Amino acid sequence: MRILLVKPSPRLATIRGLQAFQRLEPLALGYLAAAAPPGHDIRVLDLRLRRFPDASFRRAVRRFCPDLVGFTGYTHEVSAIRRLARLTRLERPAARVVVGGHHATVAPSDFDGPDVDAVVRGEGCAPFRALVDRLASGEGLDDIPHVRIPRTGRGGEEFPRYPDPATLPTPRRDLWPAHAYRSVWLAESGRPWQPLFPPVATVRTSYGCRMQCTFCVVPFLSEGRHLPRPVEQVADEIAALPAEHVYFVDDENFLDEEHALALADALTARGVRKRYFAWTRATTVLRSPEILRRWREIGLDAAFLGFEFISDGALRAVRKGGTVAANERALDRLRALGVAVHAAFMLMPESTAEDFDRLRAYVRALPPVQCSFTVCTPSPGTPDYRALDGRFWVDPPHDFHDCMHPLTPTALPLREFSRRYADQVAEGIARTPMRVERRPIVPADMVRALVAERAYVRGYERLYRDYPRQMWE
Repeated sequence: MRILLVKPSPRLATIRGLQAFQRLEPLALGYLAAAAPPGHDIRVLDLRLRRFPDASFRRAVRRFCPDLVGFTGYTHEVSAIRRLARLTRLERPAARVVVGGHHATVAPSDFDGPDVDAVVRGEGCAPFRALVDRLASGEGLDDIPHVRIPRTGRGGEEFPRYPDPATLPTPRRDLWPAHAYRSVWLAESGRPWQPLFPPVATVRTSYGCRMQCTFCVVPFLSEGRHLPRPVEQVADEIAALPAEHVYFVDDENFLDEEHALALADALTARGVRKRYFAWTRATTVLRSPEILRRWREIGLDAAFLGFEFISDGALRAVRKGGTVAANERALDRLRALGVAVHAAFMLMPESTAEDFDRLRAYVRALPPVQCSFTVCTPSPGTPDYRALDGRFWVDPPHDFHDCMHPLTPTALPLREFSRRYADQVAEGIARTPMRVERRPIVPADMVRALVAERAYVRGYERLYRDYPRQMWE
């Protein structure tokens, strides 16, 4: 069989602006390709790399003539996937169309209709392998665990549980150009002239998270469990990577202390010397500083730290499980270890001008740190999403579900909300260690950074234009 696996291109300028700073490998498609039975011709088409994505997709379908087309995507990509599924029907009517990903897991009925043949819920490797086997042998797709059949609305009723992490295969990275995936790279005290946008490989060392943040879909998907992959398996995968820089895509890298230390030891035993970016929490940093110290020794350059809000009351409201003071202590501890911090903050649709002013003053008082700012956008399946009870001001809300567009009415006029949001984003960029300390940068990287910054901020300045005109003021 000929199998085409597709990652959609984003519609929103906010996402495209973000990709100017960071575009990561389509890892989910690499896992599916590795899980497929041997003997099939598999290709990955990442439409984020194409200037004219729809035309590129149609051309690829005509030339490759796939028997199976698979899509993966987040909530904001639902409409894009449905459109590409329709294009598949036009260009290759005999091809089977399969959809998976986070949104397909929590809201599979959103893909019901004549253009999709199967919707995979949960981790897709085992269901995808079964789908390929069935199609290759000419059998039907009914009764495959965790697979919904849109034409009947049946199948996949049981909510999927995470499989044994040891069954996760090594992704097929040979199916995409490694040089196309880069990320702006943080360092607390980087060397002069070091690359700012190095090629980056992505690695997953675990599933899930034990926390219960009410806006986050991960605890819902993982049932509050954290399941690490076998240490030797992960260490072998990292050791084989040609890229020097590794971006971990775990929801929390160091939650399992024993696993984190064992992985550091396994990498050291293999003589692996790479640079790492990881996601962690203030509670982990404060509870287990020796883990961060050990990882700093083997190459941890930077860590994502979810500050979220600047008041303890707001943190309690979303069950974040921390305090503002703990976030600040974790930031200081990481910087003392030489680990740069990406501090993530959230706005609310009901944020007032005074709320924006308070956030700006708070960020200005922080030491040099990279900051990002999102709008609290609960994912389908979460307690906060259910509490909205369909009270969205845009229809469909999925098209705006990029964690940067408010889904419910803003307290400020939307145009003013966008302007203040863009100002905060621009000021956050100015607070990065590289900018504050005026480090020498390769001229080409400097130009690329300035272009990326402008595109990123412009996406926020014009955010209000994505809504119907009558909602702007």
